[in-house]
Amino acid sequence: MAHSTRRLVAIGALGLAASLTLAGCGGGQGFDDEPAEPGATGDLTSSDDPLTIMIGSSGDAETTAVTEAVAAWSADSGVEAEVIPATDLTQQLSQGFAGGSPPDLFYLATEQLAGYAGNGSLVAYGDMLENRDDFYPSLVENFTFEDEFYCAPKDFSTLQLIINRGLWEDAGLTDADIPTDWESLAAAAEKLTTGDTTGLVFSGEYQRIGVFMAQAGGRLVSEDGTEAVADSPENAEALSYVQEQLAGGTFATAADVGAGWGGEAFGKQLGAMTIEGNWITGALGDFPDVEPLVVELPEGPAGQGTLQFTNCWGMAADSPNQEAALDLVEYLTTAEQQLAFSDAFGPMPSVQSAADQWTSDNPDLEAFLAGADYAQGVPTNDGVSDVFADFNAQIPSLKDGDPAAILQTVQSNLEAIVG
Repeated sequence: MAHSTRRLVAIGALGLAASLTLAGCGGGQGFDDEPAEPGATGDLTSSDDPLTIMIGSSGDAETTAVTEAVAAWSADSGVEAEVIPATDLTQQLSQGFAGGSPPDLFYLATEQLAGYAGNGSLVAYGDMLENRDDFYPSLVENFTFEDEFYCAPKDFSTLQLIINRGLWEDAGLTDADIPTDWESLAAAAEKLTTGDTTGLVFSGEYQRIGVFMAQAGGRLVSEDGTEAVADSPENAEALSYVQEQLAGGTFATAADVGAGWGGEAFGKQLGAMTIEGNWITGALGDFPDVEPLVVELPEGPAGQGTLQFTNCWGMAADSPNQEAALDLVEYLTTAEQQLAFSDAFGPMPSVQSAADQWTSDNPDLEAFLAGADYAQGVPTNDGVSDVFADFNAQIPSLKDGDPAAILQTVQSNLEAIVG
């Protein structure tokens, strides 16, 4: 497959799927227990039917890029295909499956996989992909359910530390002060806190403060997904650290400073640092006076840690033309096409063969890709979206609350769905 040397530009806005809730149902079909050989498509349906591709777009740039890519494939393959930008992807997917007419391909978030795979709505086509071994192993793991690799990761992002260069220099800080551990992060945040600006501001949700849990050696669910481990000493240490900085006024959530998310707080200089993904640089187009410096998050007691977010190309078990859908997925996930998508709207390619080119063309964003080596994926157990929602509802109380009690509630909620 061809590889691109296309010049990349600044990362654009990318909507996280981490906040989506699972609301899917639908029929499907059974599959052999043995994984297919790469490229084998004997178990897939085939017809002359056109394809429908439903996406949860971050904006016009993403919609245009995906539509043009699908049109190019369609012209070459002779298979008609239509891209449908969803206004509410979760709801529209649910309605499509419930009505027996789901799209052939669609964006699927990690936390939706177990529900759709468990009720037979998806084709487990991952091992049929010719480029199967090019995907980052951690992304393959994100979309593996009951030992089956279901769908091709379409792109991914990690969280890292974003620093306002101007405010950093105004505070008398230099490259030597870039945080390398929790102590130096707290020290930098304290120096950066002045007037209406808080040192570190991030969205008040597990999908951000979870980086501290990872750095402490904690996680919500065991790596194999079979055990709830939220109420661990490691997680308690992480939340206690965050709590101490919140109470001291050097950390704040976006809501605390009147912003909708960490990127907005950073752009408005309500926060001198934030924890976000590579989509933030596109959002900062609205704040041309803010110059971001992207660095890897500091190490915690257990070393480096961050969170990783991704979507895959889900394929409906009811699709009458799965062979064509597989061919389209392989086209959309080549290094060349993923680099073109990165150029157009910002995601990092999910294939390792694109890494050198992406890094070469985006040296200021290299920290995001570096995180792929140690990032944790968010749990993918069926029903975990509701657990996230409850956890996030408790985070505003962390500043004055009991970290252990918060984690015990999360543990209890996870035990109801794990195993």
